[in-house]
Amino acid sequence: MTTRTTINPTLNAYRTGLRRGLSSLRITLTTASDVLGSVLPLALGVGVLLFMRNFGFGESELSLGAMNLPSLIGMNVVFSGVMGILGVLVMDRTNGTLLRAKSVPGGTIGYLIGEVLAVAIITVITTLALLVAGLLLFDGLVFDSPVRWLGFFGVMCLGLAATLPLGAVLGALIENPRNMGLVMLPFMGLVGVSGVFYPITALPAWLQGIGQAFPMYWMGLGMRSTLLPDTMVAVEIGASWRVPEMLLVLSAWTIVGLVLAPRLLSRMARRESGSAVDRRRAELRQDWGG
Repeated sequence: MTTRTTINPTLNAYRTGLRRGLSSLRITLTTASDVLGSVLPLALGVGVLLFMRNFGFGESELSLGAMNLPSLIGMNVVFSGVMGILGVLVMDRTNGTLLRAKSVPGGTIGYLIGEVLAVAIITVITTLALLVAGLLLFDGLVFDSPVRWLGFFGVMCLGLAATLPLGAVLGALIENPRNMGLVMLPFMGLVGVSGVFYPITALPAWLQGIGQAFPMYWMGLGMRSTLLPDTMVAVEIGASWRVPEMLLVLSAWTIVGLVLAPRLLSRMARRESGSAVDRRRAELRQDWGG
């Protein structure tokens, strides 16, 4: 008498995704180019803030470097969440990884779960590294109570929830790596209008409105509320950390991303084919003169 074991396809896909995510994480952390690509931009950012440490801000005893560090941490979460998933999807559509995953039952779901998990863990690691470096290098930061600890990790998790689906949406829409600049250029523009390196209140009202429409400003504001002294709230819009509004905007982006991402990713997976991969490879070779 034989016993048949029924395997839940969804559960199996999630298990596959977990294994894939841990494998991708191990590869990333042991590949010099990947580690350098994650560490170098952050090191440059910290270097700039160290230079700014020699300058004060108004009558505050807090240096410009310390004041801008929380915003840099928030920017890192947004950048890693969006560009991490976007870059993986675009490159894996070009090299055929996604097509190979599609050929296995539940492979596409497992692939997506794995890559999202790997990007999320790497983002958490780099964020915590920035936090530790900031607390060691900059005076005046306040991170000495459970309320602030919980606030920091809560903002970080909500930021990941808002940005990872957004990266998946953009990754589903962009087929060719050469078109990633269409995202990068607006992204850098948002850095300039989101109060990352100077108070957003110094900008014209219409630029303030643009900055507040996107997650980057709210991530920076949330991180500032957990790391800066309460006296620094005076330079914010309305002299308030606006925590309810921050939670509302980031939650709204999360919902939009979770609604759009599954539909666009499903359409993307259906359209994957050998001819599409060959076409992308030919375009890439042409771009590089191969």
